[in-house]
Amino acid sequence: MAHVIKTDDEAIEVARELAAGFAEGAARRDAGRVLPEAEVAALSDSGLLGITVPAAHGGAGVRTATLGAVIRELSAADGSIGQIPQNHFWYVDSLREHGAPDLQEFLYAEVLAGRRLGNAAVDARGPGGERERVTLRPHEDGYLVSGRKIYSTGALFAHWIPVTALDEGSHRVAFVPRDAPGLTVVDDWDGFGQRTTASGSVLLDDVYVPAGRVMPVRRDGVTTFRSFGLLIHAAIDTGIAEGALADAAAFLRGYTKGGWPGAQAEKVVEDPVVVQRFGELAVLTRAARALLESAGDAVDRARAAAPGDFERLADEAAVAMAAARAQADRAALRVTGEWFELAGASAVRAPLGLDRHWRNARTHTVHDPRRAKVHDVGNYHLNGIAPRSHPR
Repeated sequence: MAHVIKTDDEAIEVARELAAGFAEGAARRDAGRVLPEAEVAALSDSGLLGITVPAAHGGAGVRTATLGAVIRELSAADGSIGQIPQNHFWYVDSLREHGAPDLQEFLYAEVLAGRRLGNAAVDARGPGGERERVTLRPHEDGYLVSGRKIYSTGALFAHWIPVTALDEGSHRVAFVPRDAPGLTVVDDWDGFGQRTTASGSVLLDDVYVPAGRVMPVRRDGVTTFRSFGLLIHAAIDTGIAEGALADAAAFLRGYTKGGWPGAQAEKVVEDPVVVQRFGELAVLTRAARALLESAGDAVDRARAAAPGDFERLADEAAVAMAAARAQADRAALRVTGEWFELAGASAVRAPLGLDRHWRNARTHTVHDPRRAKVHDVGNYHLNGIAPRSHPR
């Protein structure tokens, strides 16, 4: 049984304690693509995976901004570990919105016990680039699921794998046990960054799912669901930026000769140009963190709003989250790449593994292009058109 976290403050404290340990082996795990089995087990035991379970079901029901802080702390230590629970929290939130009471009761108890939810949402593509849709077929008192999913972050370590599938044209999510007959997770993720996210392909061959383990996914109308999901992405990128900034500062403090652009000072950190350039990177990172916290609060305001105010506040939350996502993208890419200009060639030595921050940032930020988020913000402020959720 996992520990059950009770408050927002406890959640952040536990995340910081875990992150300190996770950071120690991050470069080694990345270099050898060593999956963080012990670290993920510690994450489960800590109770962090249950912090968004509603208080009525025994969880802490933490603020959305608190979840962002937890993901940020974990990602600063190891960007891959920060991403592993992304879809876990996404489906716990989806369960809150769409799950039947019996399914909520069962899966919330599983999550509080330390069970992990994986991800099988992205359909594979055929030879012509078309999506190969996974479908549900009625069978006895449930369904059979067949097909292939890719980019299944966290699936290798999951106890339950939520599978998105089509049922007569409507999207549904089937919660499948990791050891279900006919289900196979293939460890085939080969990206140059986020290398240890426990991602892979999920293969389903007539996997039986009882009807009570399937829920609809309604995407009609205004919702905060997509904003909640974007918060986790923004938190990962902000954390990667913070981790890179901390490692850069540690390296530069120990660098005593040379320095960009000249050698006027004995230590690099005494060079005023270096201090100014580093300050610019720190400002980008602090702005990303502030926008992340603000956007999390905007989601909670919308969810707590009276019916007459919900749509307006949900639109504001969507714009706030788009801004946070755009800033996190910029901070992560600039910090992880530009600080090397302030150091010497010794900073790029492979044993240090400092390049992993840029590879992680570059890999994760292509998931949801920054240009789309900037357009969303501009369209809202210029034309009064808010970004709305849509099927993906």
